[in-house]
Amino acid sequence: MTDKPKVKDYMTEEVESLPYNLTVGEAIKEFIKSTHQNMPVTKNGNLVGIINAKDLLRNLDKLDKPIIEITRRKIIVARPDLNLDDAARLMFRYGFKKLPVIDDNGKLVGIISNTDILRSHIERATPRKVDMIKNLIESEHNVRVNVRRYLVPIDKLHPTQDRVYADELQGREYEIKRGLAEPLIVVKRRNYYLLVDGHHRAVAANNLGIKELMAHVIEIENFDGELGMEISAKRRGLITLDDIKIIEYGQHPLLEITTKLVKKKDVE
Repeated sequence: MTDKPKVKDYMTEEVESLPYNLTVGEAIKEFIKSTHQNMPVTKNGNLVGIINAKDLLRNLDKLDKPIIEITRRKIIVARPDLNLDDAARLMFRYGFKKLPVIDDNGKLVGIISNTDILRSHIERATPRKVDMIKNLIESEHNVRVNVRRYLVPIDKLHPTQDRVYADELQGREYEIKRGLAEPLIVVKRRNYYLLVDGHHRAVAANNLGIKELMAHVIEIENFDGELGMEISAKRRGLITLDDIKIIEYGQHPLLEITTKLVKKKDVE
């Protein structure tokens, strides 16, 4: 991926849409089955507009009315090759949570959402960690390191962290289900991968039955020795993800929850 990712790199390609010739009553049934507050309206795959739940509510007494008559035709769309940062600015400026993506022929080819934008920024922050680890290994062991990106098998991961937090783990499982999972950082060894960063992600994926995760893979040229973090992990008995302890009490150090309790006398 280039330094400036495009909408096509992060958009969701499988888009739920409504045919233009549905009635209000039929559209309401489709909305009830979906999780969306608004949906694209299409004709033969081409985008003709957007309709939202409020538009349908205003026409509850006209269930036989064609939705094309209440479809919003003047809408802002994105193109697949639009820079992702420019799409983010558009969404922020107009308060949109998502934008339809169309090709040069007007065909609906995807949706870009706030979640996709967030995912892109998280993923782009990871390479800085990769460079730091790469430089550390090169300086400590006087070796040459290459970095590649590809899927690695979960069952070949050897952890270097002996605990994860249950609350963060639950959050990571939710993110992975929603498609938000920045790449792990691993070091390739003989027949396994030393997991350097992403233990919550790896354990969450393992709990969900996922077999592979994308990773930044650090490959060391002509090196048969052991890394310091590798030796330390073995001393603590860390061989598989099952050796990681899940902390059920307390909370992740990065998480702070503040609540203001209402006294009983104030609500009586």
